[in-house]
Parts: sequence; C-alpha cells; structure tokens
Amino acid sequence: MRQRPQQPPPAQPPARELTEAVQAARARQQTGDFNRDYALRTGVEGTICQATHTTGPRRARYRGLAKIHLDHTTSATALNLIRVVAWWNGRPLDRANHSHLARLQLSLAA
Repeated sequence: MRQRPQQPPPAQPPARELTEAVQAARARQQTGDFNRDYALRTGVEGTICQATHTTGPRRARYRGLAKIHLDHTTSATALNLIRVVAWWNGRPLDRANHSHLARLQLSLAA
C-alpha cells in the first residue's frame, strides 16, 4: 500500500498582515455600500431560513433533476402562498422561533 507524500502545512500570513487585513475589513464594514449589500444578503438568508424551516428542502425527496426541480418549485409556491395569506390577513410573519405552546400563550394573552 503506497502512502501519499506528506504535504507541508499551509503557510500562515504574518501577524502584521493579518491584523491589517482585519482592520481593513472592519473599516469596509462601516461604509454605506457594505450596509446596503449586507441588507440584501440578510433578506436572502431570511428567505432561505424560512424555506428550510417551513418546507424542509435540505434533502431531496426524489431522484432526478426534473423531480427535484418540481419539488423546489412547489416549495417556493407554498412559501409564497404563506406570505400572501399573512399579508392578506394583515398578520406579519412570525420571525421568532417560538414553540407551539408559546405561540398559543401569546395568542391567548392578546
């Protein structure tokens, strides 16, 4: 059984370069462009989180691209229907993850 040759560990950047890179990244995070781009990213991540929480598409239920595409399309349609019904009823979507009992308690307290 042949052994693969050992590869050297990846080179670490010097501490000074790493510190400068972190400072540059933090300075960039304070700009308006970064905040605008990050707001878009959080909206997309929120949609993905809602989709995985609601319809559970992390694992494909079927084999084949056509069936998986149909599954994702129906999941997206269901998510859009949930959002339309919430908007239609004037009830915002619950963004916090509460248990069923906690939601019942909140609805009874209101």
